[in-house]
Amino acid sequence: MYGSRGAAMRASTAVLGAALLIAGCSSGGDGDKNAGAKITQQPRSSDPFWVNPDGNAARQVAAYAKSGKDTDAEQIRKIAEQPTGEWIGPENPQKEAQGFTEAADKVGRTALLVLYNIPHRDCGQYSQGGAADGDAYREWIDGVAAGIGDRPATVVLEPDAVLHLVDGCTPDEFHEERYDLLKGAITKLKSLKNTKVYLDAGNAGWGHPDQIFQPLQWAGIAQADGFAVNVSNFYSTEDSIAYGKELSSKVGNKHFVIDTSRNGNGPYTGGDEDERWCNPPGRALGETPTTKTADPLVDAYLWVKRPGESDGTCKGGPKAGQWWASYALALAKASK
Repeated sequence: MYGSRGAAMRASTAVLGAALLIAGCSSGGDGDKNAGAKITQQPRSSDPFWVNPDGNAARQVAAYAKSGKDTDAEQIRKIAEQPTGEWIGPENPQKEAQGFTEAADKVGRTALLVLYNIPHRDCGQYSQGGAADGDAYREWIDGVAAGIGDRPATVVLEPDAVLHLVDGCTPDEFHEERYDLLKGAITKLKSLKNTKVYLDAGNAGWGHPDQIFQPLQWAGIAQADGFAVNVSNFYSTEDSIAYGKELSSKVGNKHFVIDTSRNGNGPYTGGDEDERWCNPPGRALGETPTTKTADPLVDAYLWVKRPGESDGTCKGGPKAGQWWASYALALAKASK
């Protein structure tokens, strides 16, 4: 009820994207003609992150253009031409991480990867699942690390994993293992030459930084580059900065990143309080990804959640992670 819930992307989506990249069907270069959408990279000076020219939004642009819906195509282009997180699936972590980082490195950009496979994930909600056990998770992390290698990558680590330890959603018997797994993941990823790691730390609406700063320390935040806030959520950038700065002061002044993908109109306040996070109507795209932010503690605004992909089977939406064209179009039309 407090976390991202529904943050996961379907593994099949990630596997397909990686397979295309590895096969050379998607070079990621400027002016790439993938799916006819002609998606280009953003200026490196303000936005060093890689734009996937063959993502769901790019394909939707091409489909609308092909059917003569040019106005809708240009709306969805607002999403397609921004870098978004690539959520690594459970089956082929090394190949996926390798495919995304190679495509990004080829055009001088940094891949943004999201790791969301912790055992007992999402407390049995829309995005339930994760690795079968601790050993499987460690093997998965090893695969991700091997796939990244020395190429540049920014990793957002395990949305909701710490938060659900704090809010009572994850049973007590899994707490010790989860802290160990998160600490191990940070250590492994930070052993890489050019990888930054931001551990998820909730959002401005779930509770107070006093409740989560010590669990973040137990999870190894000291070894990470910082933490991430507002992942897959809708709280304003201003509120997210305030939350992040207060939390930062309690964890050694760590820097942080903010997911601004869908926070243009702030959080939804209608309907069932427990599901306001899930495919809320009337939302809008937020600030576009950039490393030029409003505060020196904020390393970047990122689109961690991919706009237009469902939070789960609520409010008429498809399964978590599936592309939902009408919702994507509504987000784009409502944005500036």
